[in-house]
Amino acid sequence: MPRMRLDLAYDGGGFAGWAAQPGLRTCQGELERALSTIARERVRVTVAGRTDAGVHASGQVAHADVPVGLAAQLPERAPQLARRLSRLAAPDGDLVVRAVGLAPEGFDARFSAVSRSYRYRIVADPAGDPLERRTAAHVPQPLDVEAMRRTAAALLGLRDFAAFCRPREGATTIRELRAFSWAQEEALLTASLTADAFCHSMVRALVAACVRVGEGRLGLAQAAALLDERQRSPLTGLMPAHGLTLVAVGYPPDDLLAQQAERARARRSASDLDA
Repeated sequence: MPRMRLDLAYDGGGFAGWAAQPGLRTCQGELERALSTIARERVRVTVAGRTDAGVHASGQVAHADVPVGLAAQLPERAPQLARRLSRLAAPDGDLVVRAVGLAPEGFDARFSAVSRSYRYRIVADPAGDPLERRTAAHVPQPLDVEAMRRTAAALLGLRDFAAFCRPREGATTIRELRAFSWAQEEALLTASLTADAFCHSMVRALVAACVRVGEGRLGLAQAAALLDERQRSPLTGLMPAHGLTLVAVGYPPDDLLAQQAERARARRSASDLDA
């Protein structure tokens, strides 16, 4: 069957996460329902990065294998198809299909990806900000942003992030954190993170560790030493979901998509850290 690429954005506040769950409104469930309605047969969707309940996305990517008849509408009717999918999936507009198109050969939204980028927003102010309450976490005191920046820099690299991840049986916690920075605009702090991939809850735990350093509750050396732990640490904490947004997914050139997918399916081990 032809493969379709979908570029998505959504407000996670109205969804019980990405993954379909019986009796719950989820991004995957609503999108699959919309696609299946148009295709007139069951269509399943694979996403680049599953998001938890309350987490937002402005640059999510997914793929679906669709009937030939539906694929034949592309690219000529791609804008109309994207709008129709958006209306069917989320009449209130909290999930939008920004673009649809035929995927290049070898494309897999999840395994072909070479990077994911997230943004986390915090309002560090005693009173908070009612205009940011849906997309930024509230911390009721000023934070030492320079200490948070030093902490972020100390966590970069190809590491075992077990201390920052919710454990999943059989899954590796080795990741390459390529960028982690903090920007400040008055009381609004924004963390920007990019990695080859992130473990479950990893971004919110990394941000929480920096916040604890910024509050003076955790030392920089303590935060860096967490990389030596081999299980989830209670020292990291976990920031609220609504401050997190998936902003971009990166892919290699089309001729390397299949090769990257094969490489990504190979589970990393501790020996990779010494390579």
